[in-house]
This record gives sequence, C-alpha cells and structure tokens, in this order.
Amino acid sequence: MKITVVGGGPGGLYFSILTKKAIPDCDITVYERNKADDAFGFGVVFSDETLSEFLTRDPKSYDLIRNRFAYWDELDVARNGEKVRITGNGFCGCSRKTLLQLLQQRCLEEGVNLKFEANVDDISQFKDSDIIVAADGINSAIREQFASDFGTNIELQSNRFVWMGSTKPLDAFTYFFRETPHGTFVAHTYQYEEGMSTWIFETTDETWKKAGFSVTDEEDTINKISEIFKEELDGHALITNRSHWRQFPVITNKKWSAGNIVLLGDSKATAHYSIGSGTKLAMECAIALADSVIKHKTDTKAVFENYEKLRRNRVEVIQHAANVSLEWFQNMDRHIQHDFMQFAFSVMTRAKKVTFENLALRDPSFPKKVLAEFNTNAGNENLQTSPAFTSYKLRNVKLENRIVMSPMEQYSAVNGLVNDWHLMHYGSRAVGGIGLILTEATAISPTGRITPGCPGIWNNEQVEAWERVTDFIHLNSAAKIGIQIGHSGRKGAVKFPWEGNNEPLDNAWGLMSASPIPFNDKMAVPVEMTQEDMDIITSEFVTAAQNADKAGFDMIELQAHHGFLLASFLSPLTNIRTDEFGGSIENRLKFPLRVFKEMRAAFNSDKPMSVRISACDWAENGITEADVIAISKAFKDAGADIINVSTGLTVANQKPVVGRMWQTPFSDMVRNTVHVPTITAGYIQDIDQINTILLNGRADLVALGKTLLLDPSFVRNAQAYEQHKADNLEALGIPKPYSFATSHLYPYRGGERKMLEGMKKALKPLTHKK
Repeated sequence: MKITVVGGGPGGLYFSILTKKAIPDCDITVYERNKADDAFGFGVVFSDETLSEFLTRDPKSYDLIRNRFAYWDELDVARNGEKVRITGNGFCGCSRKTLLQLLQQRCLEEGVNLKFEANVDDISQFKDSDIIVAADGINSAIREQFASDFGTNIELQSNRFVWMGSTKPLDAFTYFFRETPHGTFVAHTYQYEEGMSTWIFETTDETWKKAGFSVTDEEDTINKISEIFKEELDGHALITNRSHWRQFPVITNKKWSAGNIVLLGDSKATAHYSIGSGTKLAMECAIALADSVIKHKTDTKAVFENYEKLRRNRVEVIQHAANVSLEWFQNMDRHIQHDFMQFAFSVMTRAKKVTFENLALRDPSFPKKVLAEFNTNAGNENLQTSPAFTSYKLRNVKLENRIVMSPMEQYSAVNGLVNDWHLMHYGSRAVGGIGLILTEATAISPTGRITPGCPGIWNNEQVEAWERVTDFIHLNSAAKIGIQIGHSGRKGAVKFPWEGNNEPLDNAWGLMSASPIPFNDKMAVPVEMTQEDMDIITSEFVTAAQNADKAGFDMIELQAHHGFLLASFLSPLTNIRTDEFGGSIENRLKFPLRVFKEMRAAFNSDKPMSVRISACDWAENGITEADVIAISKAFKDAGADIINVSTGLTVANQKPVVGRMWQTPFSDMVRNTVHVPTITAGYIQDIDQINTILLNGRADLVALGKTLLLDPSFVRNAQAYEQHKADNLEALGIPKPYSFATSHLYPYRGGERKMLEGMKKALKPLTHKK
C-alpha cells in the first residue's frame, strides 16, 4: 500500500507514525513545503486526556513529548492587575518546533520518508498512491482545488489576533485582560518550555482599528502591545515570527474525502485557539484515520467512511464549543463590565462545557469566591446560597427563587375556559416549589387563539375560571403566577399538534398579521392589519390586562415572540409594509409598543410586566442584533420590568442551531447591553446549568419548559440536591401534608450527589505531571 501525506504538521506526522508502525510494509511519504526546522507559532497545548491517548498509541512519542513539555495545573484570570487562580486543570505546553522535531524523529525511526522544501502544486504526480492525505493546513491548496467535492465552507471571524512569544516566565496558563480607551484587549498566555512563553493577543476589529494597528507592521504592533501589557510583561520583550494580525477562519467540510484524497487537521476543520484544540484535534483525528487505514487497508471507501464515523461527531462538538468560546471573546466589552469574580467565572464557563459543579470538583475555593460575591450583591447573609434559590424582586412582587415555569401550551381549554386540568397543571408546579409560573399563551379574543383548546381572558367567565387557579396557588404555595397575554396572528386557527403540525382547521377563522404573508403553504393568507384593526386589538389587549388583575395574577407577560401577531410587526421577514408601521425598526415597533404602553397604564402599577421577544429568526435577512437591542431598549423605556428572551419560530423555514442552554447568549446580549433584567430558556435541564447561567450574568431568571412537564417537583428535588435550607426545612414553604417527605428526600438526593461527584472524580484523566 502506498500513502502520500501532503503537509508535515503534527497531524500528518503522527498519522504516518501510527500507520507505519502497524503496517511496516506500507510505503508512506510526507511532503512538507518548509524546511525541517521551520516552525510558525510558538507553543502548542495538550490536556491530560489527550496525553493519555498519546501514551496508549505510541509510548515512544509520548515519552519524547513528556520529557520536553511544561506542565501546569493552574489557570489564572487577570483583569487590570486583579487576579484569581483556579487549579485542577491539567494541561501542558510544548514548543511547536520541538514537537515537530520529535515527531520527525519518530517518523524516521519507523521508516517514513520525509521530504522537505517540497511544495506540492499538482497531486496528479501521486496517481499511483492508494491514499493521499491532505494535511496542508488552514490554507490547504488541495482542499481549495476540490472545494466543491468536499463542500467547503469558510467563515472569517471578526476579531483580530496576533501570535507572539516572550521570555516572560509563567507558572500558570493565564488570560490577561486589559481595558484601554479604545476597548478591551486579552492576552492568551502559557509557558511552553523553560524561559519561553506563548502570547496570543486578541481584540475586536473595532478596537483594533481605533488603536491604529496595521496587519503587517510588527514593530508598531510590538510597541503598542508592549505598552498595553507593560505590567504583565514586566520588562520582558516580545518575540515575533511572521506575527501579522489575522482573523480566525472557521472551516467546515460536508465531506472529508473525495476520490482517494482525505482531509486531516486544519484543512478539514478548525477550532479556535481559545480552547487550545487545534493541534490536539489534528493529532486525535490522525489516530482515527490511522485506525481506519489499519482496519480497511486499500478499501478507501471503507477507510474514509470509518474515519468520519469515528470522528465527525466529536469534531463538530469541539468546533461548536470553540465557536461559542470565540463568540465570548468577540463580546469581551460586554462581559468586562461584570464584577471581577463573576467575570472570571464567565471566562471559565464561556464554552458551556465547564459548569459551576465542574469547577467545584476541580477547585472548591474558586466557586466559593464566586458565590460569595453573587450573594453579597444580592444582599444575602448566607454567602454560599445556591443562586437559583436566592430571591428576586420585580416591582412589589418578590419571587422566592429564580426558577420560572415557561409558557407551555396545554390545548385543554373549552371555549377559552381553563378547567381542572389547568388547576392540576399549574397547582402541582406551584406546590413543587417553582418561583414564578408563566401561563400558556392566553388569547385576548376568540380569533386570537392558536387552537380551539387555547385559553382566553376576554370575558368574566374566563376571569373567574383563572381566579380559581390563582387562588389555589396563592393559598397553597409561595409561588407567583404571571399570565402570558397574546394574539396568534397569522399562526392561529390550527389543529392540535397531535393532529398535525401547523395544520389549519377545517373551519378556520380569519387571520390577520402585519403583512399578508402566510406562515406556510397550507395556511391561509392573513389580512394586513389596518389602523382600525390596530385600535380594536389594542383595546382588547387593555381589557385583557384589566381582567388579568381581576383574576389575581401577579404579573403579565406580553406575547411578542415566535411570529405571533405583535411579533409579526417586529421581524422584517413578516413585516413588508410601506406605511408608518413598516421599514425601520422604529416604525416596526410602533404598534407593539403602543399595545404595551396602554396595557401598562391599565394594569396594577404594583405588579410587573414582562415582554417575550424573539432575538433571532434563524433565517436569512431576519431580525438583526441591532433590531433586538432597539426593541429591548424601547420596551424597557416604556416600563417593562424584565425581557423574556426567546428565539425563532418566526418563519417555517428556520434553521436554528440547537444545543444545551442554546438561547442564553441572546439573553446575555440583551441583559448586558441594554442593562435590563432578562429571563432565558432553551434546553436547560438541571440545577447546575441554572446556577451556571445566573452566576455568569447571562440572565436574572431561568425558565424551564419540557423539563417541568413530567417532573412537577423538579425544584424540590433540586433543593434537596443542593441541601438548600437543610437546617431549616420549614422555611421551604412545603405544604404540611407533603412536609414529612423531606426527611427521606434530602438524605437520598444528598447521597446521590456524593455518588455522582465520586464517579466524576474517578473518571477524571490521570495527571501527566512529571
């Protein structure tokens, strides 16, 4: 078998070593365009987990690397001279040049052919090769030549970064943040060998331009950066090596192979350096490709299928985490405003993989500092109170905890009347300890319903039915209950979801919207609202607000999300009007803002109002970040006490990127740009995620939807898991008939947590510290 490897980076070399070891008679040649001792960049980073993999695959390579790396267990976050240390991280740094030399040595020992200063322009010269491995980096010429076959996509990110070295000694991986008159700069730094450290400087494009940098002027860059990080460098010089300012390219490929060519390393997929995974990713993929070749030999179709099966999911997970981390750094100026411990916690948990509990297992002292700062700011005497179980006040309404029941349609009302189902549904969650219940969307009129099973608040009979629910909750729990009031707009008059997804009713009522655009090709074209329609709808919203107060609700949430009537005015995808209610975001806001203001004036001034918005349409030419900021600011100025930040469902052809806590970045954007309290939601499933979100400052309240549907006692179980008020269980407000269960639940959940933590500690990779 003959294999040609184009590109002599760590991935290509390691693949060659592993394959040649297993198949000694395989002819493997590596072609590298640079000299053997050329290396760009300074140090590379590996985790304990990756080192363990190296040990099992090629102990000789592992020993060579291990004897030359700088190991650290500590990570520091520093801002403007203030610093905190977090231990238990387990990483090592190694000189990229040294790593390449060690891997070259191992290649020669195994009989791999190495050809340097061999630039490959034409791969037709390798037509006799069974496999051609394109390991030629970010700017892969081979990938570009066959880009349509691979389905290559490259997205250049906005931040600017420059890679340098220094003689400054470091005893921990350190993020140095500095605020300047131009904006925030960060230095990602780590020591990779004695007397040498890597320094990657990063800032936003706007700040970079304000500071007057140029791409290739290394002398100017050194002068300016050395002044900004004067204290951190402590008199040590910066060292350049083609240190030009760049913007990071996020590279993906729909297919990793074409014919007998296969992609490896950065040519295949890039991962932002902020999670230290570029070289790691390349070498781990090299392992999978080698395993596939060893298993299937010259059956290239089977080799490449197995390679993708082994690695695609893992690569995409790492890329997603890297992109989330990258996004955090693109918004440094938003996060820098937090108090220091919260800011440091945000740095540590930015990619969502690391959580509060995860950090507590690594280094219990750091989360305690973060908790103490949070509780001090919240005015709590107990500085270690779980964030989820701290109280929160909106106007004169005090919530006992920060967990919210998200609006979830029940489709169980008859003629708009709630019934025993709703009493059970909302009552059980209230007794289960929830801080705030937000009801399902409740219509202002019969034609404002989504389905025939949706509740209403347009007449006295409905007020009395709702009052039965609110009275039960106030009598039997400490929960507060808010009503989401809305109008379905163009998304109304549909069957129950179990009868069909967005299927219109056989005898559908007339629909209205901002513009005459149907939600899908099955539904009717809505009527474009006139000024007279707006007057009637506004009056109905005001009546609903007054009825909500009569029904005993503690709060109102205005439905202005997911493409319903008011939301249809806000998105450019659903509002194509040419009058005063279309065009600019100021115009698109006019009608929704009028409705809110008139409701606010009619509703009890002691009670809060929320607005739920969609902060992203997940579709081309949809609502922009600037639009969302303008919308949130307008509602805040009009008296909204909190913004419930959701996304999507504006149009049927949306393509959301869904995952754990996937909507929290949008809440973060609104909260920390507009400086208004927010509620967040979206695949939030446990108390650790809730605490992580709150400590991060991404939201003030956290809403759970499907998590609560089959677990009405989620909060009680979480309180026991956290041992919240274990010394004063009566203060939990559990109804007396249920209170006896705490003597069983608290020890059980406490023991369960200890067992889980023990398992996590046992699964932690062994340290490779020398």
